[in-house]
Amino acid sequence: MKITFIGLGIMGSRMASNLLKNGVELTVYNRSKESVEQLVAQGAKTAETINAAVTGANIVFSMLSTPEVIDQLFLQDGSALSAMSPNAIWADCSTVNPSFSLKAQAAATRAGVRFVDAPVAGTKPHAENAELAFFVGGDEATVKTIEPYLNFMGKKVLHIGETGKGASFKMLVNMMLAQSMIIFSEAVILGEKMGIEKEFLLNTLPNLVVAAPFTKFKAEMVRANNYEVQFPLEWMHKDLHLAAVTAYELNQPLYLANLAKEIFADATKKGMGRLDFAAIHQYLEK
Repeated sequence: MKITFIGLGIMGSRMASNLLKNGVELTVYNRSKESVEQLVAQGAKTAETINAAVTGANIVFSMLSTPEVIDQLFLQDGSALSAMSPNAIWADCSTVNPSFSLKAQAAATRAGVRFVDAPVAGTKPHAENAELAFFVGGDEATVKTIEPYLNFMGKKVLHIGETGKGASFKMLVNMMLAQSMIIFSEAVILGEKMGIEKEFLLNTLPNLVVAAPFTKFKAEMVRANNYEVQFPLEWMHKDLHLAAVTAYELNQPLYLANLAKEIFADATKKGMGRLDFAAIHQYLEK
């Protein structure tokens, strides 16, 4: 199998590196060149254009920031999808809204390409250590074809259902992640105001049955006041926006998720977008 990986940011660069560690014949493409050079040093091939990168590939993985970027790179006339081989597979690992995944599938079908939505759960350390979970939407045969490569990059593959269901499930996960971080932060801040030691709160609250398990790791960021990015705050804002768009499409109110979206929006506006999303604690403190 000839594999191409498009999008080499925090997550994509590490996912591509794990494919190389498992002997995959890999071509990579990214608009900025630094991450490309690092992967070429590990044995990857590269190309001058995205169309050249996907030409001849059996499977193309994409890990990109927003639906707008994917639309520009894959769905416009003459873009990457038009250069892919008939019956090749495009597996989009980006976090997008389900209706966009269905739009991508329709475009892929017109181009004679098979499409799978396969967003991931995990942050930078999980990508680095091949510990991601993949939430996959697509037909069973296509999912089976890409599953060995997903297992090179992660430790769990959940086939949720038909196209769009992977994106749907990832949306639910990130809605809960964002709101849980706000809930944890508010509890810690109020506890401090009531005179309880911050160290006690950070040591104890994450271990309660009412706490989301991931807060154990984010508590260490709060303790050190170090929000080095693992999952950018600005992308959490984007994901909440996509949840709001989806809820609008389905005529479903999202009371608390929309409130969380505005909190993350204001933190992004105040210049915190490139910090880890746990920095919402710092925003709430101020």
